[in-house]
Amino acid sequence: MSDALMQLAFGGLSPRRVDSLLATHGTPEAVVRAVAAGRTSLSEAVVAEIVVPAAERMACLDALGVSWESRDTDSYPERLRRFDDAPRWLFVRGSLREGPSIAIVGTRTCTPYGLELAESYGTVAARSGWIVASGLAKGIDHAAHTGAVSSGGMCHAVLGSGIDVVYPRRHRPLYDAIISSGGAMCSEFPPGTRPDAWRFPTRNRIIAGMADVVLVVEAGMKGGALITARIALDYGISVFASPGDVDRPASAGTNALIRDGAFPVFDGEDLAQVLDLISPLAAGAA
Repeated sequence: MSDALMQLAFGGLSPRRVDSLLATHGTPEAVVRAVAAGRTSLSEAVVAEIVVPAAERMACLDALGVSWESRDTDSYPERLRRFDDAPRWLFVRGSLREGPSIAIVGTRTCTPYGLELAESYGTVAARSGWIVASGLAKGIDHAAHTGAVSSGGMCHAVLGSGIDVVYPRRHRPLYDAIISSGGAMCSEFPPGTRPDAWRFPTRNRIIAGMADVVLVVEAGMKGGALITARIALDYGISVFASPGDVDRPASAGTNALIRDGAFPVFDGEDLAQVLDLISPLAAGAA
């Protein structure tokens, strides 16, 4: 484990900014030296975070019950390691499990129909032995996680905030339930990081990369769910979508995905059949 890389992780910078610093200075150690010497354009607040010794950071993480996994450690998820833009590190609370995984995503401004579908999909996935990955956001994410946990399944929730920052706050019971049921929270942002808007599109590549299949339940023509679907396609990961009324804004994105080649999924029973068929392939990829 690189102490300097851990120090960089606590800067809360975007992945692109980290890549830029490394391209300029060469190594994490050189970046930290440049930061300490004032040879970067980083703000004083960010500099103050980065120069804290790694030993102090590790002690804080231990107190929080959080682990730190970088791409050069054996415990880093193998699924993510395959992709060039995978996060250089993850903060993890709980256990990131191996096994078939389905990302169930969708809009926050969903309909009752979408909520019912998402919860049923989470239930079916859990009963089929699949891990449910999503983002703990309100709407489709929350429903999918709830269905999985309520059925004794496991979830991987990828946060757009620090690992100790529950957003929205009312999802704290679900956050705790995911951990207690054997699942995990993960984030590439350090503890205490606020849920700034730009962090959510960034985290979507992690949700896609941790899954064998991405299922979009409801989505408008813009938003994080379609970003996740596009990333999945770029990664070579299959994308499923639930069709909806053609005049319903929350179905515009999913209907467009199906038009463009996504596999349609109509209900929980349909999903169960599909997961049963592809489980051997997913197990081989894990």
